[in-house]
Amino acid sequence: MELQLAIFLVIGLVTIVAAGVFGKKLGIAAPLLLIIIGAGLSFVPGAPDEVPADVILLGLLPPILYSSAITVPVVDFRRNFASIGALSVLLVIGTTFATGVLLWLVFPALSLPAAIAVGAVISPTDAVAATAVAKRFGLPPRLVTILEGEGLVNDATALVLLRSAIAATAGVVTFWDALGDFAFAVTVAIAIGLVVGVITVWVRSKLRDPLLDTAISFAVPFIAFVPAEYVGASGVIAVVAAGLYSGHHAARRFSPQMRATERTNWRTIQFILENGVFLLMGLELSFVLESVQEQDLSVGQAVLLGLLVTALVIVLRFLFVGPLLGWLRSQERRSAQQQERFRSLLEERTPPGELPVHLQRRVESAQKRLERRDNDLKELRAQGLGWRGGVILSWSGMRGVVTLAAAQSLPDTTPYRSQLVLIAFTVAIVTLLLQGGTLPWLIRVTGIQGTDAAADRREFASLLDELNEAGLAVLESPVDEDGEEIDPEVVERVRGDTLLGASAAWERVEHEGDAERLARSPQHRYRELRRAVLDAEREALLEARSAGSYSSRILSRAQVMLDLEEARLEQFDDSA
Repeated sequence: MELQLAIFLVIGLVTIVAAGVFGKKLGIAAPLLLIIIGAGLSFVPGAPDEVPADVILLGLLPPILYSSAITVPVVDFRRNFASIGALSVLLVIGTTFATGVLLWLVFPALSLPAAIAVGAVISPTDAVAATAVAKRFGLPPRLVTILEGEGLVNDATALVLLRSAIAATAGVVTFWDALGDFAFAVTVAIAIGLVVGVITVWVRSKLRDPLLDTAISFAVPFIAFVPAEYVGASGVIAVVAAGLYSGHHAARRFSPQMRATERTNWRTIQFILENGVFLLMGLELSFVLESVQEQDLSVGQAVLLGLLVTALVIVLRFLFVGPLLGWLRSQERRSAQQQERFRSLLEERTPPGELPVHLQRRVESAQKRLERRDNDLKELRAQGLGWRGGVILSWSGMRGVVTLAAAQSLPDTTPYRSQLVLIAFTVAIVTLLLQGGTLPWLIRVTGIQGTDAAADRREFASLLDELNEAGLAVLESPVDEDGEEIDPEVVERVRGDTLLGASAAWERVEHEGDAERLARSPQHRYRELRRAVLDAEREALLEARSAGSYSSRILSRAQVMLDLEEARLEQFDDSA
């Protein structure tokens, strides 16, 4: 049995890679191919059938969420928090109760709390397939951020609702109990996630070995998830909070090698796990069909009911997104008006002339807040969703593996349990294949435009000018650690960045055993001065990120560029 499982694991990995390769050539998202392939493999004798729900919810979900959270820019998440919160909380709650009532009316033996539990199973969307298509077709970054943020948070809402609904089936939970449980689950989870993020970032910043750092990072999602679940909070929210904190502070606290290693390793893990869970969905098809008891409700009837529920959740999302976009536009107009009032008030209450230190600090802090809000509004207006974005956002409500895993966690005493699992499976499969399969076509039909490559190049060049200005300021009066002026020739070499790696290695050979001469050598001083320039540029980059004056994708490109240069300098030292 162990050998057979190992063989299927190898086949699974090869299948995931093959789907990634051929999916790009065929223009089909890899998750969709994997579901179809997995469904075919499910009828092969000896193939794995039922995957325990805990394996997905406790073993796979935390690293999947963490790998996504560390790459989501906190600035973008903050700017779109209203839309992310509305989709991941309000829409999930509304979908849960609407589908729950429908199932309660259809199944006479199913209690309302049990029906709502099934509604909670069906309500969360899975943004993996949607974002895979969105990124490949270059959709607006704001739209991608909203989809990613919704996928990070809505699982928590659904799982908390599922837990409360299951408890209510025993008659031990009231409405206020459920509301209190939800508030507790969210607030405590955020606190636990932030504490875990602070501690683990501090510990990892003390390590100089990227391998050790990455090994610890693999444990972070579980360090956040387990205690949150133990105290009754949302492990999902805790993982997301820890991931957002870690990703945001990586630029300041981690070395370039640590960031590069973490990016590569977590992207690999994310690729395998995210695609692997879709393969698991397909593999469970035969088990789900075999578990249905025909005397209660046939497979065909359950599938038809699943199609009805699918239509309901699609319609509900369209009905929700339309008013949401209108509300967001009104909020942007209201925010602009508030900004103007705040600006006028600040100008009126700022006395002319030189201010005392404490007042000057307050004025500067208020001006920074004003600038950040101005930049937020500028980005939101530049990336307005419009009707095209609304259509794409409405059609990107695919369900995923969490729906199937949560369905399998329903108590065995639930009436029509196998049929309800099949209904949930139908909703997940149909939305993934129907909406995910037609999303590229819809993108072409609506003509929605993504990022402007020329504008991105101009913005990137503008950011580099700003960073270079901060870095070159270091060269105005360069001195070494002892306060001595550095040779102008060395300064020019830094300015032109013409250093070759071989020079550092030969210099080390020439001054072997003479640390003092090596410290005074031109190559060593070059690296010191170049690091000072990079430090200044990095501080300017962090200031620009804090102010929100550049888009996150441009800041990320500049961050990678600085990391590569700093890693190159450290590599000279290591190799030398």
